[in-house]
Amino acid sequence: MAQTTAKFFEQLAEREHEPLLEKVTGTMRFDVKDNGRTARWLVAIKKGDLAVSRANDAADCVIRTDRATFEKIVAGKVNPFAAMLRGTIGVEGDPELVVQFQRIFRAEQS
Repeated sequence: MAQTTAKFFEQLAEREHEPLLEKVTGTMRFDVKDNGRTARWLVAIKKGDLAVSRANDAADCVIRTDRATFEKIVAGKVNPFAAMLRGTIGVEGDPELVVQFQRIFRAEQS
């Protein structure tokens, strides 16, 4: 998996609390495809408290995309909700979590 994707989740895992997500509770799994393989990250959010793992567990929202698209999202070049509407990323479950979580991508650009 490319550096940008792995680094994003590593940095997210290092946080204990994200103020931008203080009103959010739920789980999101990211399935990122790269060269025929799928890497998975599970992000649990509980009123802003974050936990990241590589578990392939059920989640309230599952996002599926390719590595190139995900890295554009992380870099702030692609809006995840707009990508969902265009079908560039697949979303199962609660789309509201995508809307809430996209704040993290914008925050990474600061």
